[in-house]
Amino acid sequence: MIKKILALSLAMALLPAETIAQTLDSTSQRQGERAAPMDFQGRYLVSISDADMLASAYVNGQLGPREGEDALSVIPLGSHVRDLQTYETPASNSVAGPPNAVAVTPDGRYAFVVETFRQRPEGAAETQTFADLTHGNRLTVFDLSDPTRPTQVQELAIAERPDSVSVNFDGSLVAVSINPQGAGTNTPLALIPFQNGRLGQPVYPSVSNIPSRQRLIHAQWHPQRNVLALVNETAAELSFIQVGSDLQVQPWGNVVKIEKAPYIAQFTSDGRHVLVNGLYWGADVEGTWSEAPRGSVVSVQLEAGIQDDGSPRHALVSRAMTGVSPEGLAISPNDRYVVTTNLERSYLPYDDNRITWFSSLSLITLDPQTGQLNHVADYPFDGILPEAAAFHASSQYLAVANYDHFDDRIQGGSIDFWRIAVDPLNPQPMLVQTRYAVPVTRGAHSLVLVP
Repeated sequence: MIKKILALSLAMALLPAETIAQTLDSTSQRQGERAAPMDFQGRYLVSISDADMLASAYVNGQLGPREGEDALSVIPLGSHVRDLQTYETPASNSVAGPPNAVAVTPDGRYAFVVETFRQRPEGAAETQTFADLTHGNRLTVFDLSDPTRPTQVQELAIAERPDSVSVNFDGSLVAVSINPQGAGTNTPLALIPFQNGRLGQPVYPSVSNIPSRQRLIHAQWHPQRNVLALVNETAAELSFIQVGSDLQVQPWGNVVKIEKAPYIAQFTSDGRHVLVNGLYWGADVEGTWSEAPRGSVVSVQLEAGIQDDGSPRHALVSRAMTGVSPEGLAISPNDRYVVTTNLERSYLPYDDNRITWFSSLSLITLDPQTGQLNHVADYPFDGILPEAAAFHASSQYLAVANYDHFDDRIQGGSIDFWRIAVDPLNPQPMLVQTRYAVPVTRGAHSLVLVP
């Protein structure tokens, strides 16, 4: 018997991983536990929810009823997705900005949340419309060492109406972009040291790349350097700055013209390329955003050459079309897949005949060497205002933040799970929505995977 067991073990060791998985799956079938592969790896998912407003408030201004408190949600991973649970704590935040209002240190210990607008007072009759909300001015720190008990440990006052937050590669420096409609500073960027679990005093450096009153909608750290990618929504430009040890900044290379209404920037894991989505919103668009055309993603190669003054030359290398209003942008860890989360017109009031009773994801392939993009397809699904997505470590599965549901009997939002699949006889990648989802507070809009 021992010889037979050893022989079986040796035989399985020599089999490809896929064959072993099929063998183990056949065992599960005999045990009545058959399920398609869905091993979402990582330590936990972190999302934030804005409970203050219905998605349709973007169009008619009516906030609608609250559903609980603004929240930070943590979903510990490690078990099958059907068994995952959410652990939440209050965290004032707002969906009125890019889906980068939460960031996590590289070690996964701390999360940072920016408060773009203050939380709506419970039961306040005078706070019924979007215009009634007041600007926020807080950066809050949460300890995630026990993901089942996320705990607020610090709150720092910064300039009004912060738009996005990002943490550098070693976790020592936090960057926050500031909306020019806020108050408290004349510069669009705050840099805050972070040491021993505590934020220091914010510094507001002069940023020559972003002229006065233009909106720096997102500042994203390079994965290996103290370099920030700056997304100028007003001028549709991408620029870069180096941050010195004294927190002074200087331009790094040329400004790159990108596409209309850029929203967020995401670096590939090796830092060779940065991708930016274009929403095609604007005062010259009917309804500003509610009748926007299809959007796009562009890729920019860093240090594609050298300029006459010796500084690096960054180059726009590729673009791909997406669905309508691609607010969220995620790159797989292997740098081969890109997904945008497209609002379509899902957030319009139910009685607006322009509404699409669906949102969508766009799947794009990326050549990590050249930065070339190729749009594969769009995948509609039954959800409202999906603003963010996160790949898992294998690059085969995807979590998507779903703000709300079309069925009002379903309370809250959800984190939905998708897989990238291929037909073995036609190996074109495609996205498949699974039946698995984890409930969170209504208004989920920013999402991070802690690997």
